[in-house]
Amino acid sequence: MDTADFIRLLDHEGRLLASAAELAGVDAEVPTCPEWRVGDLVEHTGRVHRWAAGFVAEGRTAPGPFPEPPGLEGGELLAWYRAGHRQLVETLERADPALECYHFLPARSPLAFWARRQAHETTVHRIDAEAARGGAPSPIAADFAADGVDELLRGFHARAKSRVRTERPRVLRVRATDTEDAVWTVRLTAEPPAAERGATAEAECEISGPARELYLSLWNRVPFPGVTGDASLAELWRETSGV
Repeated sequence: MDTADFIRLLDHEGRLLASAAELAGVDAEVPTCPEWRVGDLVEHTGRVHRWAAGFVAEGRTAPGPFPEPPGLEGGELLAWYRAGHRQLVETLERADPALECYHFLPARSPLAFWARRQAHETTVHRIDAEAARGGAPSPIAADFAADGVDELLRGFHARAKSRVRTERPRVLRVRATDTEDAVWTVRLTAEPPAAERGATAEAECEISGPARELYLSLWNRVPFPGVTGDASLAELWRETSGV
């Protein structure tokens, strides 16, 4: 997938999030994030969108704080979210591919990072909004879901912040059953997890299933689609992988 693909998906997913939030109502509980109501979800995602757009639009090279909460409710909050989402999409569309700015995961370029990261951020929170709305969730393409698994395993959990650790070395396998070459080996130790593509070591536990279900389960939105081997490793992920 290229940067234009991620921007297109960010645009689509952000619109779905707004529609689901509007139908659910800002006071509805979010089952996938029990501490949140829809208004909290919309506010959080809108602040992330503005935070990301700032780095790209201004070429800022150092990390900075999130924007302040808007202090809005109801329809005004949804309008604020939609405006920020549109601003982010347009900022990414207009950005110079050679842009230099802050980013916090390995990427081909800062622009590629922000397009990818915000597409996945918005998709996961779209799922949250649709869970609050009820009914069938909108689909997620298998190749995009597999990319999200890769970002999570080889990006987020390679950072020092990851709490997925073991006292002795263990090996976890993650396998998408509907996507070619979508297999990861995750080595767990007292250090941050080290994930690589492919079945590169014998695993004690395997989490497997369609890419969409893997994606959402590894983000702790749905149960694991399938677990074989030592299920305590899957449970370790469930208990410690929150980002």
